[in-house]
Amino acid sequence: MPLKTVSREKEIYKVTLVGSAGNVALLTFKFIAGVLGHSSAMIADAVHSLSDFITDIIVLAFVHVSAKPQDVGHDYGHGKYETFASFIIGLALMAAATGIIVAGVTKLIDWAGGKQLAAPGWLALAAAIISILVKEVLYRYTAFRGKHLDSQALVANAWHHRSDALSSIGTMVGIGGAILLGNRWTVLDPLASVVVGAMLVKVSIDLLRSSVGELTESSLSSDIEKEIEDIIHSFPDVSEPHNLRTRRIGNRFAIEAHVRMDGNASLTAAHDRATAIEQRLRERFGPQTHITIHMEPVK
Repeated sequence: MPLKTVSREKEIYKVTLVGSAGNVALLTFKFIAGVLGHSSAMIADAVHSLSDFITDIIVLAFVHVSAKPQDVGHDYGHGKYETFASFIIGLALMAAATGIIVAGVTKLIDWAGGKQLAAPGWLALAAAIISILVKEVLYRYTAFRGKHLDSQALVANAWHHRSDALSSIGTMVGIGGAILLGNRWTVLDPLASVVVGAMLVKVSIDLLRSSVGELTESSLSSDIEKEIEDIIHSFPDVSEPHNLRTRRIGNRFAIEAHVRMDGNASLTAAHDRATAIEQRLRERFGPQTHITIHMEPVK
């Protein structure tokens, strides 16, 4: 049974604030470690953590709006604001990934031109390892809660935590290689960052595709639509569900369908049957599901 709107909003706030606290602690530590450890890669990693913190603020702002009930100007509620937050997070992740790739390619070009890349210190390596552990924990926690709360914004934000962990892996490989293998291997840092950046681009594209699909009113999956039709077919006195239209509004579904019923049935009987179908659909997809059942006589 889905959580009530107010409870859900509070839970999303709680999860996001936990991530925000972790991001603030990490980005501060990374900046210090990057400066004291003479690691430009770690400073870049700190900037990535800063982008995570900014997306946390976006989630907090938009989830508050999306939790508002429907009003005169929003007959279907404000759920799309949460989807819009996911879209912004996807863009932020794409920007961060692009920045990582550009910075890595620039260093590779410098190295190919004969420039000696600076070797980082042990403090920077320690910061990278701690970042990987902390961000992976935040990813798993946020993703688990996001799926439980059916929040696209939280799931998107979870991937931002994972992106920071992946970025720190590239940073760790580069820093560790430079420290343990000597100055000739400082090129590992920018090389790994380019690979990680490419992975993050794919993740951001997936997030953007999902949010854009919802913002442009894409239908629910064929499996869900098939399940809706099966539920309608479970009532023996109705038939031929057609003109099925579905979409997602934040964490809610919207379902519209035409069904046929004996034309000699009374208006009361048709109304009661439509109400029973709506109730069964809400039992399956949540009490806040928007449902419109249009009854037609059997031809």
